[in-house]
Amino acid sequence: MKKIIFFFLLIVTISCSNSDSASNDSTGQGGSLAVFALKGNYLYSVDHMKLNVFSLIDGEKPVKVNDIPIGFDIETLFSYEDNLFIGSRNGMFIYSISNPENPTKLSSVRHFTACDPVIANSTHSYVTLNSNTTCGNNSNVLQVYDTKDLKNPKLIHSRNLMQPKGIGFYTAKYLLVCDDVIKIFNIENPVEPVLVHSIDKNCFDVIIRDNTLFAIGNKGVYRYKMNPNDIKDIQLESETNF
Repeated sequence: MKKIIFFFLLIVTISCSNSDSASNDSTGQGGSLAVFALKGNYLYSVDHMKLNVFSLIDGEKPVKVNDIPIGFDIETLFSYEDNLFIGSRNGMFIYSISNPENPTKLSSVRHFTACDPVIANSTHSYVTLNSNTTCGNNSNVLQVYDTKDLKNPKLIHSRNLMQPKGIGFYTAKYLLVCDDVIKIFNIENPVEPVLVHSIDKNCFDVIIRDNTLFAIGNKGVYRYKMNPNDIKDIQLESETNF
């Protein structure tokens, strides 16, 4: 099943990339649980301890050009503009890739040991902490950080949930959180996200492209059509069961 999910994420990432492979603006991003991100001519990936940098300048011969030790229990990678947001079981790390071959650390925040997906926009970062048999602790929380100053993240909101996992943005107004159901929060006021709707599906990650939502669970992948004018108008278009 993991192979199926990996190839699904890879296909979505490629489809989200700029169709002109020569463009320096091409980007690719899996879901919030992804361990890779494509930015321009470079591919970034994380393993248990390091951030790895691959040059794709020669598309036929990718070359590893750097690896940067980060810490232990690194889990997820999310890119936004010229920055990488890295989630670990112990915290969030922010790196600048203004020099794409030499990412530099801007800041980090620590939290209780828990699994930690993270996504970000131009002003805020959103983190889910969840406890399970491998993550330890009993933290099941949605956290919001003010990251307008990337060198000084500030925790501005924390909310207990059931066991949150993957997260994703839908337009600038909404945050989708995979919990016991897929919960949709209005985040126009990030200090106090408001639960406005939910999708009755238990999934562990979401990928959102335009008005299409891919929800990924242990038993299948579900494709929904969303309506930016009515957040409650969500239609299941297809599903693929494992």
